Amino acid sequence: MLKTETRKLCAEIFGTYVLVFAGTGAIVINDVSGGVVTHAGIALTFGLIVLAMIYAIGDVSGCHLNPAVTLGFYVAKRFEGCHVVPYIISQSLGAILASATLRLMFPTQLTLGATIPAGSVTQSFILEFILTLILMFVILSVSTGPKEKGAMAGVAVGAVIALEALFGGPISGASMNPARSLAPAIVSMRFDSLWIYLTAPVLGACASVLVCRCVQGSDCCCRLTAKEICS
Repeated sequence: MLKTETRKLCAEIFGTYVLVFAGTGAIVINDVSGGVVTHAGIALTFGLIVLAMIYAIGDVSGCHLNPAVTLGFYVAKRFEGCHVVPYIISQSLGAILASATLRLMFPTQLTLGATIPAGSVTQSFILEFILTLILMFVILSVSTGPKEKGAMAGVAVGAVIALEALFGGPISGASMNPARSLAPAIVSMRFDSLWIYLTAPVLGACASVLVCRCVQGSDCCCRLTAKEICS
């Protein structure tokens, strides 16, 4: 039987693998099929796979699947600092393995669903910042401690991801997730504007903590016991 901490990291590796494989896989398949999946289909794929993973592993690891979310929980004092780096490494590993799988399946695809700005750098940076701020605000509002779990958490988080991908995707790619952008960039060796997707989501997630405290109350992120933070 694996230790609890090991199971959490395994859950983050697997969950992020599934997210990137399904989400960026939808982009790749849309390209090779001549647009059969459609932009709406891609957005729904990202939202639905996150919804499914929250219900599947939310009770194990919290189903962060995103370094920006992990850092957001840490800034909100819902997640211990000693677990931040292992979570981020696990998420990045899972994402890279997913992109490597897609490379083996579709060797002629150049970008593997990498997030590349369609508009200006400024547009994409601001969009990624705001999209992640909204996403993290919803997560903080519906989650329990450092965990995305509960009857409606999956629906709320999955819905906001699908919604933001629908309207933000055509400009910035609507990444909201540094691991999701890093993996296809590394495997395809396309680092165009990657810095946007490594910085803007993190800044947006951290800023959402301030918004959450203004809206939900000054103690919204600090009212948890040590046991709840570590659970």
